[in-house]
Amino acid sequence: MTSQSPDPKIAVEPPIRAPSPVPIDDTVLPFEIGSLDLRGRLTRLGPALDELLDKHAYPAPVAKLLGEAIVLTSLLGSALKFDGRFILQTQTDGPVSFLIVDFQAPDRIRAYARFDKERLAPGLDSGALLGHGHLAMTIDQGPDMSRYQGLVALEGGNLEDAAHEYFLRSEQIPTKVRLAVGEEWRGGDGPKHHWRAGGMLLQFLPQAPDRARQPDLHPGDAPEDATPHVVAEDDAWVEGQSLIATVEDLELIDPDLSSERLLYRLFHESGVRVFSALPLRAQCSCSRDAVSGMLNSFTPHDRAEMVKDGKVVVTCEFCSTVYEFTPQEAGVE
Repeated sequence: MTSQSPDPKIAVEPPIRAPSPVPIDDTVLPFEIGSLDLRGRLTRLGPALDELLDKHAYPAPVAKLLGEAIVLTSLLGSALKFDGRFILQTQTDGPVSFLIVDFQAPDRIRAYARFDKERLAPGLDSGALLGHGHLAMTIDQGPDMSRYQGLVALEGGNLEDAAHEYFLRSEQIPTKVRLAVGEEWRGGDGPKHHWRAGGMLLQFLPQAPDRARQPDLHPGDAPEDATPHVVAEDDAWVEGQSLIATVEDLELIDPDLSSERLLYRLFHESGVRVFSALPLRAQCSCSRDAVSGMLNSFTPHDRAEMVKDGKVVVTCEFCSTVYEFTPQEAGVE
């Protein structure tokens, strides 16, 4: 079933149809299971992910981790209802010390990772690559509005763990996230190697807030023999968690399995309603004018120090575009 908007105030009965068998990459598909008070989004990435990752020739483990961050950002950033930005950023002590994914509504994504090649040992999982530090999620509503930022401690867990912790502590919305990234090898003409990624976010959003109650967070200074606060989970949320737990990585990245068929496979017994898919594209927001403005923010002495071989060269960390300026253009006196 497809509708134009997930607004619950719209009472028009949606049409019922079979799920589309046509896979569409680089999209986010919003959905809801009304009988269980569940809403969610499903991301599938193909060519856009290739474009984001291939600009830097990352080692496979780093590319996979950055791909997971891109999927998570697309799931969260696509929920923005205004022309703003959602920025996911990690700073940690692991081999991959810095990740940033910048989603600019409604559909543009850019991403970058910083890593220490000497510390990339074989077999490290996402948690080990990140190490300890923090993850920041920032919503930027524009120059005239305040920013909102949520911080989550990273203590050896992966990005799925961090997302669950964020929603538990900051949003207090029962949420489950699944992320998957894989490599695909194709025969025939053209490039043989491709990246694929997929992810699903599922949230329990009942009309009655009491149904979504969660246990109180541990205060940290409670006596050891204190009785923990326990709240029985709603049956609908228990069912939702059980269903999303059955999703396999291969299903999320399968190029032959459409998003609608995957959702139908999971939720057909309860009835799933899908909305118009949201496109995604890899596009950096850098420009020569923006870089020139950035250079002007430095002191004359600093700009003079940037001159090498008679020119100032600036490379965008996101898209690797190289901008060259003469000393006069860079404002060097």
